[in-house]
Amino acid sequence: MIGFPHAKINLGLSVISKRADGFHDLETVFYPVPFRDILEFIPAPVTSLISSGLFVAGEPNDNLVVRAYALLKTYYPGITALTIHLYKSIPAGAGLGGGSSDAAFMLNLLNEYFRLNISSEKLTAFALELGSDCPFFLQSSPCFAVGRGEKLEPVALDLSGYSILLIQPETHISTAWAFSRIKPGIPEFRIREVITAPLSQWRNRLRNDFEIPVFQQYPELKKIKARLYEAGAIYASLTGSGSGLYGIFPKNEIPRNGIDTEARQHFLG
Repeated sequence: MIGFPHAKINLGLSVISKRADGFHDLETVFYPVPFRDILEFIPAPVTSLISSGLFVAGEPNDNLVVRAYALLKTYYPGITALTIHLYKSIPAGAGLGGGSSDAAFMLNLLNEYFRLNISSEKLTAFALELGSDCPFFLQSSPCFAVGRGEKLEPVALDLSGYSILLIQPETHISTAWAFSRIKPGIPEFRIREVITAPLSQWRNRLRNDFEIPVFQQYPELKKIKARLYEAGAIYASLTGSGSGLYGIFPKNEIPRNGIDTEARQHFLG
């Protein structure tokens, strides 16, 4: 069984308040992008994880793919042992949601392979146990998200008429660190309204709250965002709470050599 977990970018990201349970209420638009890992499993005598591609830190049992397998096996003991192969292209700590996407795709693949017939509501509950943005990757279409990021509402948004340049710096930013530097509050412009405006108006209205602490700590990332605009981006931002950035360009108008940075660059569309 094989799947291709994809990345996402955040179109705006506002941290509204800190909750009593320690999480934060936020609002954002999750937008799927065709930058993918490869996830495959086959029957085996014992369950194991083989990881290749980009380095994945931590013990195999802590990997979200293995945790997704263990979670479902707790409730569905008929799930048998598997050799799981995860090829990583989506970097960790870049705000692209790669780990969450891997976990959500694993849930979907297990549900299909073992014919578990888990309802979408129950599968969403399982996904939320693994991460706040995991439920988004179960359905993979643009969504306005509130709460922890798990309350999703479809958004009629299509960026296929544009080209996207993803920038992948070497810098790894911890999600916990990023949230610890945020001062929650109501934004001047609400994302739900801004996202319906022409893309040409987003630059001065669609904000990512994490840019303030991240750019203060890592000024080289602020310079990359400036270079994206200098290169002709209509809109540019951090991808999420991590170090990755993206620029949205007119179709086929991304500079042939990308932008002047040593970071990895990925051309989408």
